[in-house]
Amino acid sequence: MSLNKTGVLKIINGRILTDKVEHDKNLYVKDGKIFAITDENIDCDEIFDAKGGYVSPGFIDLHLHGGDGVWFAGSETEEIIAGSRVHLRHGTTTMTPSTSSTAHEVLLSTIESVRKLMDYDGGDIPHIAGVHLEGPYFSPIQCGAQTKTYITPPVKKDYEDIIERGRGVVKRWSFAPELEGSVEFCNTLVKNGIIPSIGHTNCVYEDVLRVYDKGCKMMTHFYSGMSMLTRRDGFRILGAVESGYLLDDMTVEVIADGRHLPPELLKLIYKVKGPEHICLVTDAIRVAGMEGLSGIVPSGKHNEQILIEDDVAKMLDRKNFAGSIATTDRLVRTMHKAVGIDIINSVKMATETPAKIMGISNKGKLKEGYDADIVIFNDNVEVSDVFLMGNHI
Repeated sequence: MSLNKTGVLKIINGRILTDKVEHDKNLYVKDGKIFAITDENIDCDEIFDAKGGYVSPGFIDLHLHGGDGVWFAGSETEEIIAGSRVHLRHGTTTMTPSTSSTAHEVLLSTIESVRKLMDYDGGDIPHIAGVHLEGPYFSPIQCGAQTKTYITPPVKKDYEDIIERGRGVVKRWSFAPELEGSVEFCNTLVKNGIIPSIGHTNCVYEDVLRVYDKGCKMMTHFYSGMSMLTRRDGFRILGAVESGYLLDDMTVEVIADGRHLPPELLKLIYKVKGPEHICLVTDAIRVAGMEGLSGIVPSGKHNEQILIEDDVAKMLDRKNFAGSIATTDRLVRTMHKAVGIDIINSVKMATETPAKIMGISNKGKLKEGYDADIVIFNDNVEVSDVFLMGNHI
C-alpha cells in the first residue's frame, strides 16, 4: 500500500496508542505525516483495517550492532541495508547502528557507510538517524564482549579526527568516565553536539559526577559491563549503577530481552527511573532476528565465535553475555507481559523516550504533524504490519 502525494490513508479498527489507548478513533495519514486522530469521518483514498490490533508509533532502537547475518561495524552500505531489514519487520522504524571497540579506520569507514544511509530513500529499511560509537574508551575490567586489543583511554588526536570527519553522523559515543582524559573527551563531545553515554565502566560516583557536570546524562546498557557498590577501607562507595539511580535526570538504556536483566530487576529499574528515563535497546548482534539458532555461531565482522543458549548470546566460556539476539518487539513484550508495565509506558520506552533523548523530532509519537512511522501488533506484541512515512512495508 503506497499512496501518492495527494492520497489519504485511513487506519480503522485499531487501539491507537497516544497518551492513552484510543478505542473508537481512526488515524489519518497524508504526505507521510499523521494529520488526524479522530472519530470524525474524513474522506480518504485508502483504508487499512488494523483488525483490533494496537496501533503504535514505530520503535526506535538506539543501540544495535547487526542483524540477519550482518555486523554493521566495518560493513558497506549495502550490507547495513540488508542487516537492518529484519529489524524493520519487527517494528523498528528508526535506528542508530552501533560500533564496538575496533580499529580507528574501521570506525571511520562505518561512519561513511552510515552517512550514505541517512539520506537513503529506498523506503525498505528503518530511518538511519546516525551512528552510535560504543568504545574504544572503556575499562578493560568491564569490557565484556568488547575486544580488549582496541580498548584504550581517550586519544585526543583520534577522537578529534572522528568528530571532524563524522560531523552530522556521529550522534552518541559511549565511554568510561574514570579513564584519564575522559572529562576533556566528554566536554568535547558536548561542545560538538554528540551525546556522551557512560558504558563498560568500573567508575565510582565521583567519576560519574565529573562528566555529569559536563553534560553526560545517559548510561549505556544499564547494569551490563558496569560497576556497582564497592568498599574501600570499609567505606561503601557508589558505583555506576547506584549513580544512575541517584541522579534523577540520568537516562538509562535497558536490554529488556528478559535474559540480560531478569523481570524483577527490570521492575526495580522502572520503579526508580520511570518511563521518561528508560530507553529500551536490543544491543542486537549479527545473528539477531535469525530464527532457530542454537549452539556455536559466528559473530562480529571476522566470524568470532559465540554461543547461543537460553535465548541469549554468550561468550564461549559462559562468563559474559555477548549481546542480544532480540528485536525491539521482544523488548516491549518483556516489559508489558513479563514485568507487568502497562502498554502505553512499555511502548513509550521504545519510542518517545529514545526520540527525546536523541533529539529526533517528529518521531516517537502518534500525533498530528508527526511522521507516519506506525507499527501494528497484537496483545502479545507480535508485529503484523509496519508503515514508514505512511507506506505499508
